[in-house]
Amino acid sequence: MATKATIYKALLNIANMDSHYYAEHNLTMAKHPSETDLRLMIRLIAFILNADEELVFCKGISQEDEPDLWKKSLGGDIELWIDLGQPDEKRIKKACGRSEQVIIYTYQEGMAASWWKSIETSLTRFSNLQVIYLEIEGDIEVLAKRAMNLQANILDGELTLIEDEESVVVREKIWMT
Repeated sequence: MATKATIYKALLNIANMDSHYYAEHNLTMAKHPSETDLRLMIRLIAFILNADEELVFCKGISQEDEPDLWKKSLGGDIELWIDLGQPDEKRIKKACGRSEQVIIYTYQEGMAASWWKSIETSLTRFSNLQVIYLEIEGDIEVLAKRAMNLQANILDGELTLIEDEESVVVREKIWMT
């Protein structure tokens, strides 16, 4: 019998002083059995950094044809495609061909650096692609709970996630824009 996804709920209060976006989002996320708490939290961070009423979580890890998050137009066109980790060039090419904008958030320092070094030159042809390394200061996995109530503050390109006494700082390092 296959293991089912675990449901996580997150109440986010987002204050993005950089883009003047202030909103509360009540999210439900399905954590795939093979997904780690770190990856789950990176998905949440990707949502926060691109927060919009139309941005939604996709099947991502369990569905090859979908990203981790996307934003679609009313007509069904993909406006924003967000992938996590170190996707291969074929997947990136497909994403860039299907979407107006593609963002890849990479986050495991050693693996991310070697992936980037091996793929960087082949990605320069994609004008709608951004690759961003997320530098995390603090234990983000401690925030991964089945019911989360998080305050997310963004100022000068720095995201601070706060829940009770715990806080984590995330900085974006732009590798390609």
